[in-house]
Amino acid sequence: MQQVVVIGAGQAGLSAAYHLVRMGFTPYDEVVVLDRNPEPGGAWQHRWDSLTMHDVHGIANLPGVPVPASAGPERANVFVPSYFASYEKRFGLPVVRPVAVESVQRVDGGFEVLTDQSTYRTAALVNATGTWNRPFIPWYPGIEAFQGLQLHTADYRGAAELAGQQVLVVGGGASAVQLLAEVSEVATTTWVTRRPPEWRTGEEFGPELGRQVVAKVEERVRAGLPPRSVVSVTGLHLRPQEQPAWDRGVYTRHPMFDHLTADGPTWPDGHHQHIDTILWATGFRADLAHLAPLHLREPSGGIRMQGTQTTADPHIHLVGYGPSASTIGANRAGFTAARTLRTLLKPQTT
Repeated sequence: MQQVVVIGAGQAGLSAAYHLVRMGFTPYDEVVVLDRNPEPGGAWQHRWDSLTMHDVHGIANLPGVPVPASAGPERANVFVPSYFASYEKRFGLPVVRPVAVESVQRVDGGFEVLTDQSTYRTAALVNATGTWNRPFIPWYPGIEAFQGLQLHTADYRGAAELAGQQVLVVGGGASAVQLLAEVSEVATTTWVTRRPPEWRTGEEFGPELGRQVVAKVEERVRAGLPPRSVVSVTGLHLRPQEQPAWDRGVYTRHPMFDHLTADGPTWPDGHHQHIDTILWATGFRADLAHLAPLHLREPSGGIRMQGTQTTADPHIHLVGYGPSASTIGANRAGFTAARTLRTLLKPQTT
């Protein structure tokens, strides 16, 4: 029986594994990391090829090893997985892949983790599955009738596949802003959002704003509410590489359409537009379906948290969830979860 099973080997999972091993949990015998991906890199290995290190919003250092220097044009889906792979190897982290966790159930004295390979018994659980495997597309009337192509951010592979098309970009987050700049260079774009975008001007995203964001998200998860997007707190920021798109009028926002037809959206005033492709930049939801047998969710839909541990059971920790969804937050959460579990499971070493 393991003492700790970590689910997911992205930023949060690797951080948790590093600290657990450093705090005395023996790799493979006492702690194991189960990763559904075939290679190291977490969700980064699935990002589109045109996303470069110049485009990403910053990668936090994994504990103990800084991110290698980047010139900027490197593909993020190669650069970051390479960093993660060397990190796993350097510290001998007990990652087993590809292993897909199907469900987690309580058993006497711990948990049973059922996977597509085998079953693991463990005294504690650190869930670090992130959101990439749960892309969210909202339902609108006629969505099934639309005969063009529908892509989510998770399906996007680059602007070239949309060249010459009429593209509707849906969503008010940072991904929508970035993809509009890229796609608008080769296609005609229309941007729609549920609410008018709030642009952040002047103040850069520094430590103080970061603390405000974390505090607002923590307030929600302590109350058992689903965490909200970072943009809902920070607003949108236009980066230098997106300024040319702004100058071309790409970020002219339109309100949400009323319904979809076979060839495009129709707005409440009756205006209709032909569209070839809908690009849903509508975000992701926490990938937690495998935890459903544990009945952690509140009636409000969220999971009540105190730090990284669920209030329902201090042996269950969620890292990379809520306030720790950022890469910096994920590192801190990994340390917090490991320290708490060491106190619970190895009290003689604290």
